[in-house]
Amino acid sequence: MTVVSVSMPESLLNRLDEFADEHGYTGRSEVVREASRNLLGEFEDKRLEDRRLIGVITVLFNYETSAAEQRMMQLRHEHEGLVTSNVHNHVGDHYCMELFIVEGRLDEISTFVGKIRATKDTLSVDYSVIPVDDFDGALNRHGHDHDE
Repeated sequence: MTVVSVSMPESLLNRLDEFADEHGYTGRSEVVREASRNLLGEFEDKRLEDRRLIGVITVLFNYETSAAEQRMMQLRHEHEGLVTSNVHNHVGDHYCMELFIVEGRLDEISTFVGKIRATKDTLSVDYSVIPVDDFDGALNRHGHDHDE
């Protein structure tokens, strides 16, 4: 197996070691391998390919110590065809939460989420996606009208 060197803050490394111990992993390498497989597999769901998706992406960052807010707005504008809505909210004394509503293809959403995750100083990035045609079917089953 190839050995790889990875840089990370000591606090994250400590959390990684604690996680490995608490969950019975043989060590941090096993945790990193599993996390890597999970991350790479996130957007490889064949059921989502070639379908129009709607999604929600939630981002948390500390506004006092980062330029993440400016980067979120830059990404929002770069992906204006994907982002249908954006809400900015203050959380606690030092944090901001960005909520993005998106509609597009899997590869477009994947690229957008990847750019958000790559933004320095984001504390949390969470998302969910639903195929629009599943949503259309649910509306029809419940007797709601919608435009085609």
